[in-house]
Amino acid sequence: MKKIVQFITGNFTVLVIVAAALAFFFPATFKVSAPYIPQLLGVVMLGMGLTLTKEDFAAVFESPRDVVIGVLLQFIIMPLLGFLVASILPVNPELAAGFILVGCVPSGTASNVMTFLAKGDVALSVTISSITTLIAPFVTPYLFLALGGKFIPVDATALLVDILKIVLVPIVVGVGLRQLFGSFVEKFVEIVPLISVTAIIIIVSAVVAASAQRLAAVAGVLFIGVALHNLLGYAVAYFTANRLFGMSDYKSRAIAFEVGMQNSGLGAALAMVHLSPVAALPSAVFSVWHNISGSMLAGWWGKRPPADATKGK
Repeated sequence: MKKIVQFITGNFTVLVIVAAALAFFFPATFKVSAPYIPQLLGVVMLGMGLTLTKEDFAAVFESPRDVVIGVLLQFIIMPLLGFLVASILPVNPELAAGFILVGCVPSGTASNVMTFLAKGDVALSVTISSITTLIAPFVTPYLFLALGGKFIPVDATALLVDILKIVLVPIVVGVGLRQLFGSFVEKFVEIVPLISVTAIIIIVSAVVAASAQRLAAVAGVLFIGVALHNLLGYAVAYFTANRLFGMSDYKSRAIAFEVGMQNSGLGAALAMVHLSPVAALPSAVFSVWHNISGSMLAGWWGKRPPADATKGK
């Protein structure tokens, strides 16, 4: 089982690209999963709850200022960059709304892995991911209303209710199960990444299948928009944390990944339910692209350990 988990999680990007390609050419086979996207994401969030511990929030007590900065930058930089991309690129209102929505969701958990590989502050990364996910139900709908409402009608209340059901409730249930049945849960925690990765692959392939007919027409501008959004997120976050707030390189690397990598599965689920399959495409492509770009950036940083790693804590 460990070998299967390592293979699936280690080859996530390749597997999701293969699944997306198959879904594009054989949409009828993969489209059947589309109605279950919210439930699939709920499973991912339940897994996150099962793995959360008190240590995941350690940075709140060790460096509260850094945590607050990271959370604020996540919910300022990516929504504004999403709005910028949607405004400057020649996209229809559905696609524009999709770019903004993926910018308004919380940090992606893959950021924690990338921060570790980049020799950044993992404790800070995990804490920011956890907090942005927990407060997303109360932030994401209204950010999207403020920025996405220019392009498409937005029902913020319906979004809030769905994010509560898809994100917060499963996480709370997962945390509760771990507290009540800790030793039992520990036996199964190691397969949680396998279940989560499999669910994300199914979500991405379902989104691609649902919009396969229109995907070819928007593929070029879609990829450019996602790449710009993600790469600018890394850059703006790093230099804002490092130069404006004086955070160490060690911590700024964590902030860069926390801001630049999104919970694109949540973006896809919300878009499929509240917007359209086309609006879900930026989130689907983001799921693939940010793992590629994140791995490349983490690999580059990993070869250049931060000189301030000890004093930066």
